[in-house]
Amino acid sequence: MIGDQTQHIVRQRMSAFFLIWIGQLASIIGSGLTRFVLGIWIYEQTGSITLFVLMALFDAIPGIIVSPFAGALVDRWNRRSALIISDSIAAISTLLLMLLIINGQLTVGLIYVAISISSICNAFQWPAYAATIPLLVPKQHLGRANGMVQAADAIARILSPILAVILMGVIDLQGVLLVDIVTFLFALSMLCITTIPSIASDKPPRSFRAFLQEVVQGWTYIRTQTSLYLLLWFSTVTNFTLGVVQVLLAPLVLTFASTEALGLVLSIAGGGALAGGILMSLWGGPEKRIYGIFGFTLLQGFLLLLGGLQPNISLIAVASSLFLFCTPLIYGCNQSIWQSKVPFALQGRIFATQRMMIWISLACAYLIAGPLADGVFEPLMAVDGLLSSTVGQLIGVGPGRGIGFLFILIGIITIGITVWGFLSPTLRFLEERIPDIESTNLAE
Repeated sequence: MIGDQTQHIVRQRMSAFFLIWIGQLASIIGSGLTRFVLGIWIYEQTGSITLFVLMALFDAIPGIIVSPFAGALVDRWNRRSALIISDSIAAISTLLLMLLIINGQLTVGLIYVAISISSICNAFQWPAYAATIPLLVPKQHLGRANGMVQAADAIARILSPILAVILMGVIDLQGVLLVDIVTFLFALSMLCITTIPSIASDKPPRSFRAFLQEVVQGWTYIRTQTSLYLLLWFSTVTNFTLGVVQVLLAPLVLTFASTEALGLVLSIAGGGALAGGILMSLWGGPEKRIYGIFGFTLLQGFLLLLGGLQPNISLIAVASSLFLFCTPLIYGCNQSIWQSKVPFALQGRIFATQRMMIWISLACAYLIAGPLADGVFEPLMAVDGLLSSTVGQLIGVGPGRGIGFLFILIGIITIGITVWGFLSPTLRFLEERIPDIESTNLAE
């Protein structure tokens, strides 16, 4: 009888996760539509690449700044309430943008404000979503659940630009924003019809200083758990390599191929990410998740090395597709470790800290990848460059070969870091060193 009741609760919670996932998938696609069409509007109105690129800055920095505080508040609030509040504010921001368009009052500055608000909302939404998963999904299925999250992200990245272009030709800019608002409402409706277990929470802090102590508690916890601390830095460094690939893949391809070929490469790469997410959602990852992280990161290192060897469109398409295929598998294994090891009451702060580190590493990659390629590696691999008679004999010289050489070096570094991680007992035996959390403190 008790076993049947337990199974019933598990089924209910899994159903709740699936409904929330469906809602968040729709919301992610809608948000992708909005970001794409607003970027196009800024470029068409101003003709400025700088103003266009600044969108990414306003999409990242506010979230990075707010993340530590958001994590502490998420741990205070009910997870569902945090998701509802963040989605609602983002929807209101989009609605205000739509009204500005209708009244002919939309400006680039107001778009930046709206994107900043969205970034802050994401700083709350992400840790709440990540911390909700282990409350609803049994630990043996965490890998599959995280694979579904990654598959949703890949679906949004593939569909949003395509749908945005189609919809812009039919319902114009304000119509696309209306679609985004509808997806927000759908996500909110999924949250409203589901129940997320609550967790025991301490009394609210009596002072701002006490609240600040809670804010840094997530980082303090990670520092005391040496294995998790090393895993955080391992993930941060490998995310940096992902950022470099995202920035420099297009310039690399365009040095020897057409924009149509680039579109094909990006489509194949996106398909690889989707396939990886689907595989993770079906498989759940290896039993020892840290081995999944090491194995697929090692493969990414070799793929980076391979992709930089020759200016060949087929080679780069395959390498980039397999590289992104590995990303959801690495993410799924990584998140499952954190979700199964970190106490529920700290997960909001931990995932906010983790997200902050990821965004900082990506921002650093975005900032230095271009200057590093243009100012250092491309001149080194020019026809008369310093390395033209050595490395150039192996991978060629001329436009794009500096980026190729940079990919090779990053691949070698990735391989080296992965080997170091595997040889480190602190990291390799993380799952044995830190016990899994128990779910006995949960209540409906």
